[in-house]
Amino acid sequence: FMVIFINFTINLCGAPLADAEVLGLPSIIQSIFLGSGIAMILTVVTIGQLTAQVNASHCMLDYVNTHFMTFTLYVALAIEKTGVMHTSYLIQYFFYWLAGKPVVTNEPPRTAPQAIFFWGRCVFSVGVLVFALAVTLKALFDGNTTMWSFIPNTVAVILFFLLMSVVGLLEGMQIAFFAVAKLRKEERGEHPMAMRTCELLFRGEGKNLPGFMVGRQMTVTLCFFVIARVTTLDIEVGVDENVFGVSDPIQEFFNMGFLGAIITTILGSIAWQLVASAFPLEFLANPFVYVFLNLALALEATGIVSGAWFLGIIHK
Repeated sequence: FMVIFINFTINLCGAPLADAEVLGLPSIIQSIFLGSGIAMILTVVTIGQLTAQVNASHCMLDYVNTHFMTFTLYVALAIEKTGVMHTSYLIQYFFYWLAGKPVVTNEPPRTAPQAIFFWGRCVFSVGVLVFALAVTLKALFDGNTTMWSFIPNTVAVILFFLLMSVVGLLEGMQIAFFAVAKLRKEERGEHPMAMRTCELLFRGEGKNLPGFMVGRQMTVTLCFFVIARVTTLDIEVGVDENVFGVSDPIQEFFNMGFLGAIITTILGSIAWQLVASAFPLEFLANPFVYVFLNLALALEATGIVSGAWFLGIIHK
């Protein structure tokens, strides 16, 4: 949630105003890099994400050996403790039920108070998610979001769910890839598509896995920024009609983008990760996994964010 919310906030802070001009560049260049948000996305991915990931992947203990990492961990645990994202657990349990398998966990059985607390938060999370979806879809169909004006409202709704599916698939792929990386080749199943995906992923000297991570990060961040545009409400408080007639302070809260971040976190990230962690081989049997693996590798091969390696040297 923290990563997605920060991406949403950056989009609010860095989104260009209408007819904005920079450095006197030709209009076509400004439309490509400024109007579409590509410049901001490349900046965030290269400086704010990949540079840190490059060093963290090689200097794991050194990277977490700071008080800020401890602070970040406690904040993340506090957010999880609120139960806002607990719908993700319900989705994971649903897939266990579909597969006819027991839920695998290292935790001891819950006591009665713990069970009441857990399931109560699940109900609370479902309520929050349903409300967030209702508000966001209402704003989308009314054209009251920061989505580009030339895109029809119905297309914006379709794009919203499509991009969340892409993000979820890429998030799940990351979890599944690291899970199968721990398995021997003969333990990776016999499904043709899963075997084909693993063969590509671990081909040669194993450079395709980090290559996928780079391409994946670029794609996910791009989707996050577009989803932020799609879901962030653009209602002028005191002038426009508030969604569902809520008060002005609540509408101002809606305009901050929290609801879109909650929806994306649950339906476009955590749920897919939990399912992929429970069924990594089954996840890799999805043909779309192979397609997006190739797309991520192709994107990384362009070198568009290779500057992260140089910045990583400086950062290190």
